[in-house]
Amino acid sequence: MDMNVSQLLRDPIGATRDFKIDKLIDIAGDGKNHKIQGECHMLRTQRSILVKCLLDTEVELTCNRCLGKFLQPLKIKFEEEFFPTLDILSGAPLSEPEESSAFTIDEHHTLDLTEAVRQYVLLAIPMKALCKQDCAGLCPTCGKNLNEGACSCPKQNTDSRWSKLAELE
Repeated sequence: MDMNVSQLLRDPIGATRDFKIDKLIDIAGDGKNHKIQGECHMLRTQRSILVKCLLDTEVELTCNRCLGKFLQPLKIKFEEEFFPTLDILSGAPLSEPEESSAFTIDEHHTLDLTEAVRQYVLLAIPMKALCKQDCAGLCPTCGKNLNEGACSCPKQNTDSRWSKLAELE
């Protein structure tokens, strides 16, 4: 997701650009491309370009209860600064940003959103992935996916000391 921002770097502070994104990118580095769609807004600041994006995508996850694969839709919203490495007018190298993890604009004045999008997608993935909220999971005895129907395993007797908890259902 490369964008040439040389003209925006020449524009006065406060200049803006809006653009739409509709690309396929490899988010997880596993060779699978994921469709990324949305809008981004770029703002020229005194020392950088501020990028604000609102993007939609979906990733394939494994359900934590039934171990089935499913597509998880994700909304990604981020705001990041991209710092130029060369002065647009003189071509002189600029000092690197204080943060070592800051995003930069390369020597060809190309701003690459791929790494920022990848990081925010990974942050948006839920810690406990569920194919649906009421996923029944797997039978602990035979391993059958209980979303597909009940299994034929005998009902286990529970310890009588836990009977009060069973009443809470």
